[in-house]
Amino acid sequence: MLFHVKMTVNLPVDMNPEKAAQLKADEKALAQRLQREGVWRHLWRIAGHYANYSVFDVPSMEALHDTLMQLPLFPYMDIEIDGLCRHPSSIHDDDR
Repeated sequence: MLFHVKMTVNLPVDMNPEKAAQLKADEKALAQRLQREGVWRHLWRIAGHYANYSVFDVPSMEALHDTLMQLPLFPYMDIEIDGLCRHPSSIHDDDR
């Protein structure tokens, strides 16, 4: 199942800079691993915001929830999720 996910990160202003840097490094490593595995299909930065639009390919909403909860920045995120399905007017043979 494909899901469009908007993640907006809201780190506390008074967060220790070293802790913030470690969280960001851990987040990057996990995001890149999930991309290589095909779970995190697409990842785009939203210009001017500490936020992204992503497409996840997981077997269920529960799997998406479990994946998102693994993210080191999850406790500091506002997340919006939309399920995706193929559009009948699409000219592509698949959704990749």
